[in-house]
Parts: sequence; structure tokens; C-alpha cells
Amino acid sequence: MPLTQDRNTEMKATEVLVVPVAAAKRIFAGALVMANATGFATPGAVATGQTYLGRAEEYVDNRDGADGAATVEVRRRKAFKWANDGSITQAHFMKTAYIVDDQTVAATDGTSTRSAAGRIVGIDADGVWVE
Repeated sequence: MPLTQDRNTEMKATEVLVVPVAAAKRIFAGALVMANATGFATPGAVATGQTYLGRAEEYVDNRDGADGAATVEVRRRKAFKWANDGSITQAHFMKTAYIVDDQTVAATDGTSTRSAAGRIVGIDADGVWVE
């Protein structure tokens, strides 16, 4: 049913999200973070069906905890400089980067073994900017 009067629509800032951490995982500050298939934060790794979240703002150790026993702050909506596995060149500018580990991205999905990280917005000698 459409509105018939003003509505107080709540708002939430989403540049930094607090995300429950997957069981038995440790995430280092500055790490590339992804959400696993059940929506819990996990450090970047070669895996399919994962969702790129952004950069961990803090160190969190949930190696002894169950899913969601700890949370991690993840910064989003920025470009972060990740390590280049050596496959990304200027020819990949504005194309998709793929997650290799919690600090590295690649130009390809590794024959359907890697999840997408985001769009490549810059290539430097010491890393790749991904948004």
C-alpha cells in the first residue's frame, strides 16, 4: 500500500559494518574479508560462492568460537589496495578482480575456483586498487 502521509524512514550508515565471524576463523586488521555462504565473515581465500565485504578494521580471533561468537568491523564502499598475484595488468582496468587470499587478488576466477572481489580501479607497482 503506498504512503498517504510522511514516513519516518530509519537510516543506517553502511561504510563500516559489524559482521558476525565464522566459527574457527581469525581475521587480521587490514585483511580482505568475505562473507561465506551462510553470511559469516571469513578471511579472503580461494573459494566459490563467497561475497566480498571489504577490509577488516580490527583483529578478531574466533578460532575457538562458534559462528557469530565474535564480530568484526569491516569497512566498505572504498577502494582498497590489495596485493597483485602477478596476473593483473593495465589491461584489466575496470574489470573484476578475484580473491586469492586475505591480501591478494587475481585477474581471473582460477577456472571457477575464486569469488569476485570487485572492480579494479587502479594498478600500481605495489598493488591493485579494488572497489
